[in-house]
Amino acid sequence: MKHSGIFRIGFKLLVNDKAKFSALLIGITFSVFLMVQMTAMFAGILNRAYSTVTNIGASMWIIDPAVFTPTSSIPLPDYLLDAVRSIDGVSYAVPLFVGGAQVKLASGTYQSVSVVGLDDASLFGRPELEQGRIEDIYADNSFLVVNDSEFLKMESPKIGTSFELNDHRGVVVGIAKVSQSALTGVPTLYTTYKRAIEYIPTTRFTISYVLVEPKSDADITAIKDQVARLGYLALTKDEFNKRVANYYTYKTGVGTNIMLMTLISFIVGLSISGQTFYTFILENLEKFGALKAIGAKGRELIYMILFMATFTALIGYGLGVGLCTLAIYLARLRLPDYAAIITLWNLGLAFGMVIIIAGVSSYFGIRRVLKIEPFEIFRG
Repeated sequence: MKHSGIFRIGFKLLVNDKAKFSALLIGITFSVFLMVQMTAMFAGILNRAYSTVTNIGASMWIIDPAVFTPTSSIPLPDYLLDAVRSIDGVSYAVPLFVGGAQVKLASGTYQSVSVVGLDDASLFGRPELEQGRIEDIYADNSFLVVNDSEFLKMESPKIGTSFELNDHRGVVVGIAKVSQSALTGVPTLYTTYKRAIEYIPTTRFTISYVLVEPKSDADITAIKDQVARLGYLALTKDEFNKRVANYYTYKTGVGTNIMLMTLISFIVGLSISGQTFYTFILENLEKFGALKAIGAKGRELIYMILFMATFTALIGYGLGVGLCTLAIYLARLRLPDYAAIITLWNLGLAFGMVIIIAGVSSYFGIRRVLKIEPFEIFRG
């Protein structure tokens, strides 16, 4: 390697000063930890915010224009379902009910739940079952209970367990699993559409969403236009997810608070690392001057400083990500519904900020080193 010698010298200068090297690592590590932790929490919130869309899996959703989250639906008129079914390009369309209720458990305690009512004919969007048979959902008073992080709040029911829902008897006929738990922090029950609207008081209109499967991707635009003429929105699954994400990011305090905390973490890491690295350069000016005196070029000293800053930043980045991963793992051991997840997006954001920290730290050190003259060092 062309500059391996100068890199080796820089490495020894760096690690030999254990106090400064440790201070640099600690500053970058905790900065990365906070940045990844904050963005991981936000990613987890978003992932659970559109869990209903993910779990149901419909290609298109027809919603009221005022709806921004799946759990806050505005009922759609019954005629809309028939109108959508008549649109060219629609393979099939089914109703979906999403609502909340209170259940009285066998112990006598009350628990809030989210109830999803599936189309009686097709059961489109039904979850995968861990126990029981899906056909049993058609029996009287039948419900499926989702086995997720909120399952214990239903007192860990088994098949045959009964409860009361708005003075109606309910019976667990299946234990289901879904790909993503909900953000609301309450257990989720699945039943048929007719039973859901019978058990849960509703307005004159009862359809929360109309789920649509287009015949082909080419038909999506035409379906959107036809639905828009009726005064409603037709969104693909990804578009609905993006709508939910934008709502939490820009129309609630969640996105702003997370952004501020991430920015503060970045500034703290930049200030600590920049100041410590610049102090390290000042304390080693004699060595840089000596290298210059024996023939090291300014370009080679720049490479060495960049190597030192980048090496420290990458080590701190790895430690910070590892520390955050450990913290999330330990949190989930005690809090199963802890929502934080690490994604490529927040890893990439933290990595970009670490590179900026390394670049800024290097810049001031490079400026100082390039100004020194060898005779000043030897004269001292």
